Order: sequence, then structure tokens, then C-alpha cells
Amino acid sequence: MKILILGGSQFLGRAYVSQALARGHEVTTFNRGISGADLPGVEAVHGDRTDPADLARLVAGRHWDAVVDTAGQQPHDVARSARLLRDHTDHYTFVSSVHAFADWPAAVVDESSPTHPCPADTPPDQPPGNALKAGCERALLENFGERSLILNCGLLIGPHEPVGRLPWWLERMALGGRVLAPGDPGRTVQLIDARDFADFGLDLLERGETGRYVTTAPASRTTYGEFLEHCVRATGSDAELVWADDTALLAAGVQPWVELPLWAPDLPDWHGTWRPDASRAAAAGLRNRPLADTVRDTWTWLQERGPSTRPWAQGDLPLGIDPEKERRILDRDAS
Repeated sequence: MKILILGGSQFLGRAYVSQALARGHEVTTFNRGISGADLPGVEAVHGDRTDPADLARLVAGRHWDAVVDTAGQQPHDVARSARLLRDHTDHYTFVSSVHAFADWPAAVVDESSPTHPCPADTPPDQPPGNALKAGCERALLENFGERSLILNCGLLIGPHEPVGRLPWWLERMALGGRVLAPGDPGRTVQLIDARDFADFGLDLLERGETGRYVTTAPASRTTYGEFLEHCVRATGSDAELVWADDTALLAAGVQPWVELPLWAPDLPDWHGTWRPDASRAAAAGLRNRPLADTVRDTWTWLQERGPSTRPWAQGDLPLGIDPEKERRILDRDAS
């Protein structure tokens, strides 16, 4: 097949490109050439999806069997791309997120759950927000209708992760010593390897599937304790996990999700964080490699890449707890 990937040089887009090339597809990527290098074997077209002239240059005289959009963040931009591409492709995959669902993370969500009321014609350059993904979905559906495939992804991890939730934990474990571990070690988490996500997305694309899939790991697959133990083993360090319950951490002013990545306390507003229903995707063939393999491969990538030139961050928020703050909480627990 001839596949156009909007993005394609970073993390999930890179995984899509790698898997598509391995399957023998012809791949064109369209990105700004800023976030990362295009993989060998692709036809790389550099441009900005917010620039009508760049989009017109991309589609001129071309037709693809399918488009995969891993980079759509603004409804206005997705609408513009979809309008130009609807006569140049037969199928459009849009990678959305569980963030698009209005009830997440407070409640369990599935494909039938309502999305945020963000309109398709939302003006450009909106501040980042969960509702924007819902607007992007509407922008796609208005232009592609039944030729659309929407994948609401859960928490993606794996090599080349740019945010750094798993990498932060690996680097913290590598330092060794007593490590502040948050919440209940038996609490389940849903973590999907970006490579598995891309494989599933390509399976659906090749079959011409449409509609919506909540795409993440099964809710009962693993626990937070097992996840952190995998991090300890992968780094080979002498790290000792010291568990502190939600109440103690909140009282100490620890910010959930950001200061201790992936920590979602047992509070009503967080109740559904690790419970999206991915049973439809599992029935359609989603396969998840062992979490230990993902953690190991990510540690190998980190070692090969070397130290980062910038701190891990979720948007403008730096990830990770200040070492002195972690030490104070650990010392308080020990006393």
C-alpha cells in the first residue's frame, strides 16, 4: 500500500513508519523536519500542516491508499488537512486519545462514551487542552465520514518516548538507593508500547476498518508495583522501593502524575485513569508484548542515546520530584 503519515519522525509516528516499512508498504512522511530525522526508506516531504501552500504542494498530483495522522492537535489544522486529503486518499486514521472523552479520568470510558463538546471549527492556535482532541475527531468526521478510523490511545511508552514518564523512572532507578514509590503497589495500570499500538493500527488500516477503538492495554494486565520492579531490574541498580500511600503524599504536597510520573491517587476525579475499556481492540487483534520487554528496550535506547539535552516534561511542566523533597519525605517515613 501507499501510506502517507502526517508526522512520522518521533515516537508513535516513527513506530508507524518503521512497522509499515517492515511490512513492505511505500511510506511518505510529512513533517517540519524539526522533531527528529526521517527514517531511511521513506519519501520525506517537509512542510508545515498549518501552511496551505505546504499542504497543496504535498497533495499535488498524488494519491495514497491511506493516511495516518499521528500529529493532529488543533481542530482547525486537522480540518484543513482532511479537506485537502479527502480526494487524495481512501482511508484516514486519526490517532486521538482517551483525553477526548468527557468523563475521563473520573469514569470508565469505552467507544460509546461522550466526548468533550469541542467544535470542529474551533479557531486555530488554541492553548493545549484535552477537549481539542475531540474537536479534531469532529473535524475529521465532517470531511471523511465513514472512511475514518479513530484510535483513542491510552498511555504510550517505549523507546523514543519524548515526554519521559518511563525514562524518568528508569533514570531514577539507575541512581539507586531508597526510591519514593507512590500509592498502592497493587493498583493496576494500563501501559501500551507505541510499537504495539502502531502494529494494531496498521492491521486495521490494511483491513480497511473504520469507526473507533479505545487502544490501550487490558485493565488487569499489570500493577504499578510490577512496573517499578521492572524498572529496577532493567537498570540493574540497587534501588529500594519505599512505598508511601496516597494520603501521605498528598499531605506532603506531591503533585500527582507529574512529580511522580504515572501516579494517579485513589480519588474520585482519578477513578477511571487506569480503567478505559479496551476490549473491542483486544477482540480486533490488539497484541501487547510483555511490559518487561518494553521497559528493557527503553533502557537500552536511553543508554544508546546518552544524556538528554533537556529535562523531561509534560508540556510546560517538568517531570520528576525534586531530590531534596523526595529525601525529606523518605526521612519522615523512616522516622
